[in-house]
Amino acid sequence: MATTQLDSILDLNTLEQYISAIGAGTLLKSVVLFEQLMPEYVSSLVKAEDVNDKDTLCAEAHKFKGAAGSVGLKRIQRFAQLLQHSEDANWDADHKTWLAEIVEHAAKDLQQLKAYLEAKA
Repeated sequence: MATTQLDSILDLNTLEQYISAIGAGTLLKSVVLFEQLMPEYVSSLVKAEDVNDKDTLCAEAHKFKGAAGSVGLKRIQRFAQLLQHSEDANWDADHKTWLAEIVEHAAKDLQQLKAYLEAKA
């Protein structure tokens, strides 16, 4: 994948800083832990949406945003950031699209992240 495409998915600057500081192998261990937790994060978002629980949806999006950002998942972090702010004027119209983007891309983006780190290890 071209670097420009990868940069829209992953926070390459942050990842390079992490790799310099702790090494790709150590970061990959954190990513594996995130991978184990990710289905629960996504499931919590979907369940909150299914029962129209805006407060829980926003709270779960906030947690997921932080977790995704901590491992360099830029696209997922960006959509979770949007999803957490129900006070935003566009939230009612767009939040289902943002959630769909998370559901669609989370696993694929995570695999791109793992491949990126494995290549650096």
